[in-house]
Amino acid sequence: MIEVNSYYTLIAATMVLLLGKLMVSKIKFLRDFNIPEPVAGGLVAAICLFSLHAATGIGFQFQKPLQDAFMLIFFTSIGLSADFSRLKAGGIPLVVFTAIVGAFIFVQNIIGVGLASVFGLHPMTGLITGSITLTGGHGTAAGWAPDLIKYGVPAAAELGMASATFGLVAGGIIGGPVARRLINKMGRKPLDSATVEADHLRSADDDPDYSTDDMFERAEQTRLITATSAIETLAMFAACLSFAEIMDGIDKQYLFDLPKFVWALFGGVVLRNVLVSAFKFNMFDRAIDVFGNASLSLFLAMALLNLQLWQLTGLAGQVTIILLVQTVVMILYATYVTYVFMGRDYDATVLAAGHCGFGLGATPTAVANMQSITERFGPSHKAFLIVPLVGAFFVDIINALILSGFVNFLK
Repeated sequence: MIEVNSYYTLIAATMVLLLGKLMVSKIKFLRDFNIPEPVAGGLVAAICLFSLHAATGIGFQFQKPLQDAFMLIFFTSIGLSADFSRLKAGGIPLVVFTAIVGAFIFVQNIIGVGLASVFGLHPMTGLITGSITLTGGHGTAAGWAPDLIKYGVPAAAELGMASATFGLVAGGIIGGPVARRLINKMGRKPLDSATVEADHLRSADDDPDYSTDDMFERAEQTRLITATSAIETLAMFAACLSFAEIMDGIDKQYLFDLPKFVWALFGGVVLRNVLVSAFKFNMFDRAIDVFGNASLSLFLAMALLNLQLWQLTGLAGQVTIILLVQTVVMILYATYVTYVFMGRDYDATVLAAGHCGFGLGATPTAVANMQSITERFGPSHKAFLIVPLVGAFFVDIINALILSGFVNFLK
């Protein structure tokens, strides 16, 4: 295993993003099914690395600290762009979507435990192929591994990493096609290329309708920032990341052991609203926007570079079947539950794509899925308000509570 340092990891990630952008611009299939650019380029890179490993036994380990840093910056940008008036705007749809997500976590674990029992596997293996990895991701898998090993699943860590990897890929692949099918049924047409190009070239300074609601929906729009605003914004990011580091240590020892990104997001929300409300500070939303979107793309590219696909080849056939069933159930649930209960409109289709992203993968995947839709079919303020809040705040708390109940029942 060859370890790649942070500098070369950053170079590789930017190459992946450029490859993905080229692929999406040239391959009609990727555009038609709204596959995010980082996912397109990242999968090609992961397959190339897998082929190299199969042929020579050589593998690459790209350093994780930089990947984790970009993830934290992305979640901080969500917090720094969310004022309390926007949080209140979530209203009843936010509550409904949270309930839909919570119900799916329960369904995920029922399917996982049920199929694991049918296949003669330890029932808690079903939790690993359920919400521990698919909703929770790699971090939750690593956190639960010691307990699951103690309860009788010796390969919990390896199985968790492989299952989370499968979910990250699947979540990025299915979101676009699910939304595209629903949009086709609605008869909504893509924006014409001239409109899209004009939106990309338009500066936020020139757009009287520009607001922070647009920051992730219109990722390609030109945003004019200055060196001063960039430095002030970086200082706010640094403050939030420092807060997250401090709170993460306190949290692990005395509180709920929440993921660090939750504290980064929370720090961003508090800092923004204190500065705006108490000190009338002029927030540079355009700079927050640029840093947030760039960090999202780089995080996804690095995460996909670190996919060691040979881990998936070692999965037992039964576990692979469980993961495939979970993917099909996610598609059906997003289509017939998320879409229906969120209103059967365009916003509901974007929410369905987002749910596919963090229902199998992670919140950054959900945002990338939604961006791939809104870039072609127009903005969805409702979806970009609700999904980051639920994916970053509520889903981890709900998942922890439901998992604790399942573990206590099964042990």
